[in-house]
Amino acid sequence: MTSPNPWFTYIIRCSDKTLYTGVTTDLVRRLAEHNSLRGGARYTRARQPVQLVFAEKLASRSLACRREYAIKQLSAAAKKQLINDQQEQDNDVFPP
Repeated sequence: MTSPNPWFTYIIRCSDKTLYTGVTTDLVRRLAEHNSLRGGARYTRARQPVQLVFAEKLASRSLACRREYAIKQLSAAAKKQLINDQQEQDNDVFPP
């Protein structure tokens, strides 16, 4: 069963260049929470500002959480390649 609102698995880059992966139904709200002193993950509070670098739209929370887990299992190099691949696709659709 799919939820009426899509879920997103996302990666943000923190000010110290580390990557944080999470899930949400509202990317704009969640990014604002990560950049505030309240509501964001403890990990990102000490590493602000953060920037959204990757997002995938999924049909359900279950799928989003599974994708989050899979991304968290990747090496740092593989995560960076995932981010680069998506940015290249975005540039194909929306040239700079």
